[in-house]
Amino acid sequence: MIIIPIKEGENIERALKKFKRKFEKTGTVKELRGRQAFKKPSVRLREQKIKAVYIQKLHILQDEA
Repeated sequence: MIIIPIKEGENIERALKKFKRKFEKTGTVKELRGRQAFKKPSVRLREQKIKAVYIQKLHILQDEA
């Protein structure tokens, strides 16, 4: 359960923004979309490797700059 403490007189828009940010960090929507169709374990592993290589290249580029 996501709990957002709201201060006295705080704008409801700001509270909604906080809620959306916390909800996005939980990854619930991403997980639901991923479960809509079955993905073979080999395909899932391949995607993880591709993502890891991409992130590693980004870190190398940041270190050079």
